Amino acid sequence: MLARIASEALSGLEGHPVEVEADVVAAAPAFSIVGLPDAAVQESRERVRAAIVNSAFQFPSRRITVNLAPADLRKQGPSFDLPIALAFLVATGQATDGCDGRGPIAAVGELGLDGSLRPVAGALALAQSLRRRGVRGLLLPAANAAEASLVPGLEVYPGRTLTEAVAQLAAGGGEAAPPADLRSLLRCGTGEGPDLNDIVGQHLAKRALEIAVAGAHNILMTGPPGAGKTMLARRIPGIMPSLTAAEAIEVTRIFSVAGLLPPEMPLVTRRPFRAPHHTVSSIGLVGGGGTPRPGEVSLAHLGVLFLDEFPEFRLSALEALRQPLEDGEITISRRLTSLTFPARIMLVAAMNPCPCGYLGDREHDCTCPAYRVRQYGARLSGPLLDRIDLCVDVPRVAPRDRRDPAPAEASREVRVRVVRAREVQLRRLHGTGAYANAHMAPRDVRRLCMVERDGIALLDRAYDRLRLSARACDRVVKVAQTIADLAGADTIGLKHISESLSYRARGAGEL
Repeated sequence: MLARIASEALSGLEGHPVEVEADVVAAAPAFSIVGLPDAAVQESRERVRAAIVNSAFQFPSRRITVNLAPADLRKQGPSFDLPIALAFLVATGQATDGCDGRGPIAAVGELGLDGSLRPVAGALALAQSLRRRGVRGLLLPAANAAEASLVPGLEVYPGRTLTEAVAQLAAGGGEAAPPADLRSLLRCGTGEGPDLNDIVGQHLAKRALEIAVAGAHNILMTGPPGAGKTMLARRIPGIMPSLTAAEAIEVTRIFSVAGLLPPEMPLVTRRPFRAPHHTVSSIGLVGGGGTPRPGEVSLAHLGVLFLDEFPEFRLSALEALRQPLEDGEITISRRLTSLTFPARIMLVAAMNPCPCGYLGDREHDCTCPAYRVRQYGARLSGPLLDRIDLCVDVPRVAPRDRRDPAPAEASREVRVRVVRAREVQLRRLHGTGAYANAHMAPRDVRRLCMVERDGIALLDRAYDRLRLSARACDRVVKVAQTIADLAGADTIGLKHISESLSYRARGAGEL
């Protein structure tokens, strides 16, 4: 007898329809799976066999052929265990498919040897894909139910065991899990993190961070060890605007596919903050591998990617950042496939001025030879630095300021200004596909950024004397636009261009 169960395969962040066909005939006993399965899918034969027997079903000694159609799409992971088991049970007459004319029901899930259903990665992406192609419901492990319930219009049928899944299939799904309340989840997930007022001094660095966050600009902080670069970076999420519902779904989808979504947290409610160690590989940073998966740059999508000890990262990893910093996405090509992962990030980098860290410090002498200092700085290529909008020095805090710190603004006060500036940008950039000044295309910079005449004259002088590239010149204007937005100005004036240039190169004030 032949039976069919609908399922879904993941390729990157996208789902693709798969039909699981099971054919059971009276012939020499065998169990084969065809349709371009990987090793994990091939191993499902043993998991399915044990789960069926331990769930009190019969596993007859017959020839069993399972086909995963279409045959030219590679099938990966253990999520096909449940649909294979259900198709086998329907084919042997031990279960019914429950077709009632209301539309198809798909199934995904990993089986334990005792028949329990275990969660799978990418349930949200699979649910979204199923909903787009008109599938009515989804049978899946109970641990994935809250995540899949984020998709409106899709009936989610959670199960804890194979026996429960068989009963739900026979009933046409049974009772669906309640749809998720996005607003409640977003409210519950907001919490207080590290606050800017914990940091003594560093007023210039705090100002630069405010500008960077307001316009989603990339920033590089340079200073001696212990000056507070890492503390400043870890307080950035506290001054960023909250995720919208659509953004939260987008970020959650990436974390789900990467298998990093905790069972108790079906929705990512805070902007990501990723801080990989400098020993990370190129694949770990930008994604890839034999089975391409999102890397740190995609896991930081719509949030912050913090690279401490910036020059210590592998040169190949740093150079791989060029495309995502410019395009907001990363494309990974392999022999049989090409996948694109989102990577709209705010890059925050920190570094010492030299290998020993004390070049220019008033309290410690630098012990680095001149050639070592040059080598250290040369690890960052010109094209990469050209994509960083703000460079700021973070000096050591004076002893007097440490003993008697002046009152500092709290993160919530800075966040109010940031949110107000972002709202201005959203109105200006409506219809362009960008949501912050840093993401404006060159044509949008020329069309939307109104620079006053004296600002243009200063920018022209800087272009010649500082030898700025065309990209750097556009980025100066973008930062100046953010400064104007924070000040509530309608046009970009001389003071806005001047402050923007001060973050681009030392000595810009002498132009």
